[in-house]
Amino acid sequence: MSDIDAFIVAQTAVTTAPLVPEIHLHLATAVTPLWQATEATLERDNLPPPYWAFAWPGGQALARYVLDHPECVRGRRVLDFAAGCGIGALAAARAGAVSVAAAEIDHVAAAAMALNARLNGTAVTLIDHDLTGSVDDAAARWDVVLAGDVFYEKPMADRVEPWLRGLVRRGVRVLIADPGRAYVPKAGLAEIGRYTVPTSRDLEDRDSRETVVYALTA
Repeated sequence: MSDIDAFIVAQTAVTTAPLVPEIHLHLATAVTPLWQATEATLERDNLPPPYWAFAWPGGQALARYVLDHPECVRGRRVLDFAAGCGIGALAAARAGAVSVAAAEIDHVAAAAMALNARLNGTAVTLIDHDLTGSVDDAAARWDVVLAGDVFYEKPMADRVEPWLRGLVRRGVRVLIADPGRAYVPKAGLAEIGRYTVPTSRDLEDRDSRETVVYALTA
């Protein structure tokens, strides 16, 4: 076990997300202590928050939708984009995807996803670099792209939305899940599912989030 793996195991507990009891994950209970521990362990300041240690509402809703509608990924090549803990990728593998990749530029998140895949006995290809520079390459590699809770800040939304719509124009099915973030697209969304996701007030400003699953259109 690497030092990063050992750190993740020490700072999290094996548990399940409220909406997806089928999948076990290494999750933390609070943001700030883990964030401080991460910076201290890696001896770096101003690291991104440890998003990988929480099952965010968008990821839970997407995973639930995929498990409830396995035909949307069965036999297809699936990418879980900005995957966080990897819950969407693990759901896709469980639902019968022929291959599954999970993309996350935070290398600690990639290590956490590898541990979560191992925990669930699932094969997931890990990608730790930015994919948004090339539409054609991504469209050739995947049939379905899952993107849970990716519109939480404007710079991210401005970069991701054109890339995802470009994939749709090339025949990729893009499913997004959003719990009411400020920068979710206002048009070109077809609602296909809706879930009330229990949340922690350490992460959100309420006890649950109404989260909608959409098929993105071009």
